[in-house]
Amino acid sequence: VQLVESGGGLVQAGGSLRLSCAASGSIFSINTMGWYRQVPGKQRELVASITSGGSTNYADSVKGRFTISRDNAKNTVYLQMSSLKPEDTAVYYCNAEVVLVSRATVHYWGQGTQVTVSS
Repeated sequence: VQLVESGGGLVQAGGSLRLSCAASGSIFSINTMGWYRQVPGKQRELVASITSGGSTNYADSVKGRFTISRDNAKNTVYLQMSSLKPEDTAVYYCNAEVVLVSRATVHYWGQGTQVTVSS
């Protein structure tokens, strides 16, 4: 299984970006999908997550500014980021709890995509 992320980049404060993460491989289904971020010297932190049924969870720091969504038919999760702040600068990682065709459940990570917000 591979998770391929796209959509990162450089944006000015107050701007918007949309991240995408597509899962492919021997997938039976995907439970929770989420976005995490990490800055050098700090632990990776949860930004937002979404269940297969569409229930969402957000870090307090992004509530009201970020929106997570998914397309189950495409095994893809999105993160719409608006009103970006310099403190949102980080490497953003996609995570998925994948049920394989063997029915084993495994967590996978994407390769990470850099988001830089300039002041």
